[in-house]
Amino acid sequence: MKTGLSSYAYFWRLHDQNPSPVSLYDALDDSAQLGADVFQICDYPQIESWSDGQLAALYQHASRLGITLELGTKGIAPAHLRRYLHIAGELDCRLLRTMVNTPDHRPSQAQALDYLTEVLPEFIRQQVAICLETYEQVPTCHNVELVKTLDSPWLGICLDPANCVAALEMPDEVATLTAPWVLNWHVKDFTFSRRDGWVGFTLSGCPQGEGLLDYDAIRERIQPEKRNISQIVEHWLPWQGDFATSCEIESRWAQHNMQYLLQKNASLTTSDTSKESNHAC
Repeated sequence: MKTGLSSYAYFWRLHDQNPSPVSLYDALDDSAQLGADVFQICDYPQIESWSDGQLAALYQHASRLGITLELGTKGIAPAHLRRYLHIAGELDCRLLRTMVNTPDHRPSQAQALDYLTEVLPEFIRQQVAICLETYEQVPTCHNVELVKTLDSPWLGICLDPANCVAALEMPDEVATLTAPWVLNWHVKDFTFSRRDGWVGFTLSGCPQGEGLLDYDAIRERIQPEKRNISQIVEHWLPWQGDFATSCEIESRWAQHNMQYLLQKNASLTTSDTSKESNHAC
C-alpha cells in the first residue's frame, strides 16, 4: 500500500494564475519531504503536450525521490485514453484515474461501455489500471455497472466518497457499494458550514480528522493495506482571498493530512499485527 498526494493537494500552488507557481518537480520534492511514496498527477492537462524527453526526465526525478507516479484525467473517449496510456508508459504509471464525463462530453452509459470495451485490452497489455472516480455527476451504481460488466482486474473504482455527498449519496453507502472494485482512494475530509445569514450551507474541505469523513470505517471497508490500494491526499481548500494566504494554508493542510495518514497507517498496522498474533496464540 502506498500513501501520497495528488496535484489537487497543490491546487493553489500549481495554479496558472499564481504569480509564483510551483512546478511538478517542486511538488514532487515537497511530497517526498512529507513522507509520500506515490504522487498522482491529476487533472493537469499541461502534461498532454510534454515531449517524451520531458516525461522521461520527470519520471527519473520521481524515481530518485523514491516516488511512484500515477495519472489522472477526465473523459473516456478512446483517443484521449490512448494519449494518457502513452504518457503512463513514459512515466511507468500503473494507474490512470478518470471520470466518465468531461465539461463538454457526457456519454451515455451504452457509449461509456463501448469506449471502455474498445481501449481496455490495450491497458491490460500495458498493465495500467483504469479507475473510474466516484463523483456527483455520475451515479455510483453506473460506475459499478461498467466495472462489473467488463469484469477485469484492470478496470476498477477510484473511491472519493466526499464528491458524492453533492448527489445525496452518503460516504459509507458509496464505500460499501464500491468496495470490491476499489483500486485507488482519494482521501479528503469535508464539512458543512452555514452561509451568511444562515441561508443554506457551504460544503468545503477541512484538515483530515476534523470533518465528517469517517476514515476508520472506510478503511475497514476497503482494506487498502491488504489489497494494495493507494491512498491519495486531496484538498478542498476554498480560496482565501489571495495566493499567498491560500498557498500557505494549503501547505499546512498537506503536511497535516499526510501526517494524519502516516500515523493512521502505523497505528492500524500495529493493531492488525497484534490481533493476528493473539489469534495465532
